[in-house]
Amino acid sequence: MTPNEKLAAIRGLMKAQGIDAYIIPSSDPHISEYLPEHYKCMAWASGFTGSAGTLAITSAFAGLWTDSRYFVQASEQLAGSGYELMRLKVQHAPEYADWLAGHLPAGAVVAFDGMLTSVSLAKTVQDKLLSGGMEVRSNMDLLTPLWADRPALPSAPAYLLDAAITGESTSAKLQRLRDEMERHRVGTHFISSLDDIAWLFNIRGSDVACNPVVLAFALVTADTATLFVDGRKLTDTDRASLAASGVAVDDYGHAADALRGLSKDSVMLLDPRRTCFALYNMIPATAFVVEQTNPTTRFKAVKNDVEIAHTRQTMIKDGVALTKFFKWLEEAIDGGSITEISLAEQLRQFRAEQDGFVGESFDTIAGYKAHGALPHYKANPASDSVLRPDGLLLVDSGGQYRTGTTDITRVISLGNITAAERADYTLVLKGMIEGSTAVFPAGVRGYQIDAITRKPLWDHLRNYGHGTGHGVGFFLNVHEGPHTFNGAAIDVPVERGMITSIEPGLYREGSYGIRIENLVLSVDHTDTAFGSFMAFETLSYCYIDTRLIDRSLLDAKHIDWLNAYHKTVYEKLAPYLDQETRHWLAGKTAAIS
Repeated sequence: MTPNEKLAAIRGLMKAQGIDAYIIPSSDPHISEYLPEHYKCMAWASGFTGSAGTLAITSAFAGLWTDSRYFVQASEQLAGSGYELMRLKVQHAPEYADWLAGHLPAGAVVAFDGMLTSVSLAKTVQDKLLSGGMEVRSNMDLLTPLWADRPALPSAPAYLLDAAITGESTSAKLQRLRDEMERHRVGTHFISSLDDIAWLFNIRGSDVACNPVVLAFALVTADTATLFVDGRKLTDTDRASLAASGVAVDDYGHAADALRGLSKDSVMLLDPRRTCFALYNMIPATAFVVEQTNPTTRFKAVKNDVEIAHTRQTMIKDGVALTKFFKWLEEAIDGGSITEISLAEQLRQFRAEQDGFVGESFDTIAGYKAHGALPHYKANPASDSVLRPDGLLLVDSGGQYRTGTTDITRVISLGNITAAERADYTLVLKGMIEGSTAVFPAGVRGYQIDAITRKPLWDHLRNYGHGTGHGVGFFLNVHEGPHTFNGAAIDVPVERGMITSIEPGLYREGSYGIRIENLVLSVDHTDTAFGSFMAFETLSYCYIDTRLIDRSLLDAKHIDWLNAYHKTVYEKLAPYLDQETRHWLAGKTAAIS
């Protein structure tokens, strides 16, 4: 069926069941950002393949609400689909609920699938609509009856990581979690988020593309821990290892029954933003539910010394792959046969040569010229551009290794660069350096780092629509909370051991895009009479294209940082490169004045 035919079929079911509006989020029962094929409902219904958005359908209107990262992509993919692009003013805000409240009469019935909607979002939507006299049904799945060729749930094997890799055993992590539960006076903790489960049980899988996680739920009490997972994914050895850590394995589908079977006086801890509404509603009504961020979310964000040591070595491997890739690209560009898709495939091959490589940490964003202005662009056969020795190329990519996760963005010159491109590039670089070299009091929040990074662009009346940085997992999701560097007043301090991206950008729609990204580690800096101060250690090792720099826009401190960074890049990577590639890298990392 085409999107128009699917939309008509959905409206047919809505009419038959007395539903005036139906909401389809981009989510799954684990409230994941990246989804198994089975749960890509928004893409199936509308044709829009971005990782963030919500569809709202009425009898006369169908809209997709998404943020500025996807405006151009959504406009192209929704053409002729029957859906209209609704541009979000605030990223991730449920503005579709306000629209529905303003366009539907009292008594209207609004429905959604509670398995695909978080507790906090469902409550927000309910509050907005119920106050307008509407009825809300949270248990309506209208897509399964229509999705005839829906992909099955993934069945690939899962596996356990040794504590020599993770730096902490499952039993030790469970004890830390139980100590936190006791501090909050809760006896039971339900976990839905896949990266939290992967961290807690030292388990990895391939159920979600680019994210080494396995579909599972977990229920932890003061003396028991149950992992709800498809048992066929585990070997007998892994089952025995989990049992030795005090973990029982039960069927994935039994998590709902376990919640229904809780004692009526249970005190339950769950994360309302990472737990679906349908499972929440299965908890006995008399149980007391404490709603707060999973303790494991903070635990895994603060890397231990073993994880940090592994990550530093992984960044060298990734830098070697990137160096070989950019040398290959520079030498092959004149041939006229390289495209955005083929260069992404070549980059993956260079990473695959590195020991411990598992896969990409996200789909490579290779944006040539105007495509670089799309922050989450992914080339397809229809859009795939042939590279020429002219203009800017943006490459945002990352790798999953058994010993860490990488994410890095570079922009390089392919030739004939304008003064305006140089100025924009230099201001982005200046912002990245300012963020990377920030020294700040312990307890600083991410929005303060965001402002420091943006100031060089603000000084020239420039800005960018996405956040400055996100947490990065250890052989886990490339986007990881709870901390983030963006303008939102999120009350999460920057702590020692957190790994975060710093990635300012600037985008000229229809012309080019620029983003420069490194990963940084939060470290202790010094203590003074005014308190403890922290700083960042740059983890990424890849040259920054100095041909694009307008030196007049940089101060001496920025040039000094860049020269010192390039000296480190060469020293870290040269031992792993052949003589010809070392010579090439020496030229790319030569000091500027």
